[in-house]
Amino acid sequence: MSFFNKVFASVGIGSAEVDTKLEKDTYMPGETVQGVVAIKGGKINQQIDEIYLALNTTYLRESDDRKYSVTATIERFRLTTPFTIGANEKKDIPFSFQLPFDTPLSIGRSKVWVTTGLDIKGAIDPNDQDYLKVIPNPLMTAVFNAVDQLGFRIREADCEEAPRRLRGRLPFVQEFEFVPTSGQFRGKLDELEVVFFPSGNGALDIMFQVDRRARGLSGLFSEALGTDETNVRLTVTNEEIPNLHQKIQSIIQRYS
Repeated sequence: MSFFNKVFASVGIGSAEVDTKLEKDTYMPGETVQGVVAIKGGKINQQIDEIYLALNTTYLRESDDRKYSVTATIERFRLTTPFTIGANEKKDIPFSFQLPFDTPLSIGRSKVWVTTGLDIKGAIDPNDQDYLKVIPNPLMTAVFNAVDQLGFRIREADCEEAPRRLRGRLPFVQEFEFVPTSGQFRGKLDELEVVFFPSGNGALDIMFQVDRRARGLSGLFSEALGTDETNVRLTVTNEEIPNLHQKIQSIIQRYS
């Protein structure tokens, strides 16, 4: 084994390579993600301390009246214990993990990706990156359909830093912002914001923020003071899907 091969491997030239192959690229929160991590050894034998998968997204954080994007790790999965990969050796490491229920949906600017990393002592760690398309489960889809039927259209979807009272295990929530373009709420509301709090127990907690349009002098004062918004929490289950339209309509009516 030449001295130069050792040196080059330590700076990432001629070292091990990694490629993650997912069974598919579209998942719902809670589904099992399966695939294989393919490793190809470099020019020399190398000790790999760990292979890991990290599920990542970005969210907006505000500081000094400025918003900027921050990368967050939703979950990290360790796949192996330490082992040695020989020169030019090929090894496939199968894996499976459950996509967390609070994984953001791939709507608007929200992106989710898996990073595969190899921890190699004394070397630049090779890595691979694969994007996932995260789609709503049937209960989330029913909520979106109900909001659509009430005349709302989505304007924006973003992951944003959450205040402590709304924060779960992650420092952010995903907000879906809708505007009324037709139907009974056009002219009454400025917007409707929806935040999901999935629990994985078959129920879905939802927060609606109903933003009333200013009407008259008192309405203008309310808007100026920020008191024209009402936050409403609701828990729904799959059994309620047939009546979800009426339930959501009733809530919005009550606070509009």
